[in-house]
Amino acid sequence: MADLRKIIHVDLDAFFAAVEQRDHPELRGKPVIVGGDPAGRGVVATCSYEARRYGIRSAMTAARARSLCPQAIFLRPRMEAYRDSSRQVMTILRRYTPLVEPLSLDEAFLDVTAATANGVLAVQIAREIRAAVRQETGLTISAGVSYNKLLAKLASDWRKPDGLFVIPPEKGLTFLSPLPVGKLHGVGPATVRKLSTMGIHTVLDLRNTPRETLIAQFGKAGAWFAEIARGRDHRPVQPSRARKSVGVERTFPENLEDRHLLLATLQDMAERVSARLQAQGLAGRTAGIKVRFADFRTVTRAYTFSQSIWRPETIAACLPGLLDNAIPVESHVSVRLLGVTVSALQAEEESPSHLGQMRLLD
Repeated sequence: MADLRKIIHVDLDAFFAAVEQRDHPELRGKPVIVGGDPAGRGVVATCSYEARRYGIRSAMTAARARSLCPQAIFLRPRMEAYRDSSRQVMTILRRYTPLVEPLSLDEAFLDVTAATANGVLAVQIAREIRAAVRQETGLTISAGVSYNKLLAKLASDWRKPDGLFVIPPEKGLTFLSPLPVGKLHGVGPATVRKLSTMGIHTVLDLRNTPRETLIAQFGKAGAWFAEIARGRDHRPVQPSRARKSVGVERTFPENLEDRHLLLATLQDMAERVSARLQAQGLAGRTAGIKVRFADFRTVTRAYTFSQSIWRPETIAACLPGLLDNAIPVESHVSVRLLGVTVSALQAEEESPSHLGQMRLLD
């Protein structure tokens, strides 16, 4: 056990909404929704915990959110404010270790193994981070501490909001056993349904399934499922990995057919992709979308630019054409998943400040 890593996962609570409530004290304690216009075709980007009590969730239509909570306060995103707060938080994290891997504006992994070599406990580092974030940014952050990424992320979700939870090595398997398989990294809704048909519902069920059976059913993913069911995750914290793309995708609880809502959802994703690019100091040359239909058929479409892109309005400008190319206007189909990606990445400081013409990639 001596060579086990000490991993912390941190996740800011209801980040966009929390920034709004911090900057506008009159919003505190009220149901705040950040996203699109409820009178139009907007979607919810995020919402405060006060709004979540009404059943409101990210990716829900803004109109539906308003019907669930008529007194909710709807705000358009202020991405620059969120990026500023994110930069503050990432600076705090890097005081404790250079091994910080941002996943988005509001969450990151830290490897504090070296920082604990002198006897300092990882949980104490997590406490200090949470106190510093609260004091210096006015925001709350939840933290999970464990011996790998899989369990650290599960731990940070366990006592949200404003929580801290530790899963030590001797309790990892016990913690995992009763969890639904959908809680595991890489196990999406389609996989959950397929596992269910195999009689596999919990992580313990998955652990008791022969590895060979899982590989036969899921290929390489099956080997991964067998590992994580046993609490094994050797992925390192990668502070400067070379990324090929930055993207966001979303599987809907109910399939979407309304074209205006599909486009609004893509535009919301463009905001999020732009925020992730800027948080990591990146820009790209190609913007693309991914569409998965009710029958699981998947199509991708992309534009490439002659110069680099990172701003949300530039990414969003591509989306109507890409959507028309992926789903002809006259077709009537149901969509279960959408995604937006920017690829052909380079460091943002190398990017020109103006944009060239784009061309369609077949």
